[in-house]
Amino acid sequence: MRFLKGLVPVAAAAAVMSGGVQAQDLTIATSLPSLGFPFFVHMQKELAAGAEAHGGITLLETDGQNQTPKQTADVEAAIIQSVDGIVISPIDAVAMAPALQQAVDAGVPVVTIDRAVEGVPGILAHVGADNVKGGEAQGRLIVELFPDGANVVNLQGQPGASPAIDRNKGVHNVLDGMADKYKFVAEQTANFAREEGATVTEAILAGLDSPPDVIVAANDDMALGALQVTQEQNLDIPIIGFDALPEALGSVRDGGLAATIEQFPGGQSRGAMDVLVNYLRDNKKPEKVILLTPIAITKDNIDAAERLGELE
Repeated sequence: MRFLKGLVPVAAAAAVMSGGVQAQDLTIATSLPSLGFPFFVHMQKELAAGAEAHGGITLLETDGQNQTPKQTADVEAAIIQSVDGIVISPIDAVAMAPALQQAVDAGVPVVTIDRAVEGVPGILAHVGADNVKGGEAQGRLIVELFPDGANVVNLQGQPGASPAIDRNKGVHNVLDGMADKYKFVAEQTANFAREEGATVTEAILAGLDSPPDVIVAANDDMALGALQVTQEQNLDIPIIGFDALPEALGSVRDGGLAATIEQFPGGQSRGAMDVLVNYLRDNKKPEKVILLTPIAITKDNIDAAERLGELE
C-alpha cells in the first residue's frame, strides 16, 4: 500500500485477475465538496466499496470542506504525488476548472461525479444524475399535486454548483410553460444547507401576504429546514426535496415531506470508479457523459429508494 503525504488512505486490497495474473495496483484520489453533508458521506462510502470490489486499489480520500481553495489544493497535491487517477465532485463548475485542467495536462485521468466542470474538454468522463430531469420530476409532481395551479417557493442550491443550476432549470422547464397557473412567488438560494433553508424560508414566509401552496427545494437539507419552519408555524405546505437522504425518506414515510428525488448516488459512485479503473487497467474508453435518471419518491413508491434500508 502506498501512503501519500497529506492524503488519507481509506481502502486498499490486493487483487488477482483470472489466470493468476495480478491486477495493476492503482492509487486513486477522491475529492467530494464537503463530508459535512450526509449525501457526500454516503457517496464516499460507495466510492470506497467500489474500489474494494475491484481490488488492488489504494483509495485516497480528501474533503473539499465546501471551499474551492481547499479542493484546488487537494487536487494539486494529488498531482504532485503522482496518483493514477482522480474522481471528483467539483464544488464549483467554473472555479475548479483550472485545477482539473492542470491534472489533465499532467496526464492524470479525471472522472467527475455528481457535479460537472465547465471548460475542461480533456475530462475522461462525467458520471452523475440528470439533474435537469430531476428538477423536471419536481415540476411534474407540483402539477400533479396542484392541477389548477399553485404559488411556488423555490429554494435554490449553491450558486455555481452544476446540480443547483440544472435542478433549477428542470423545475422551470416544466412550470414556465404554464406561467399563468404556476407562479414563483419567491426564489432564493439557501446554499444546500439546512440552517439556511430554515432561515430563508422563515424570511420568505414573513414577506408574503399569504402562505405559498408548495415549497420546492434543490436538496433535502434545505427541504428539512423549510419543514421545521412550517411545522413551527402550523402551516400545512407540501415540501419537495431532492437526494433521498434516509432522514428525508423517513419524513416522507411519516407524512412530513411530500416527496424527495432519488438520484442514486451509490450508483453514481460505483459507476465512476468502474469507469476510471477500467480505463486505467484495460484502456477501455468510456462515454463522455453517463447520466442516471432521477425519480420522484413519495409514500406510494418509497420502496424504490436506494437508501431505504438505512431507515431505523
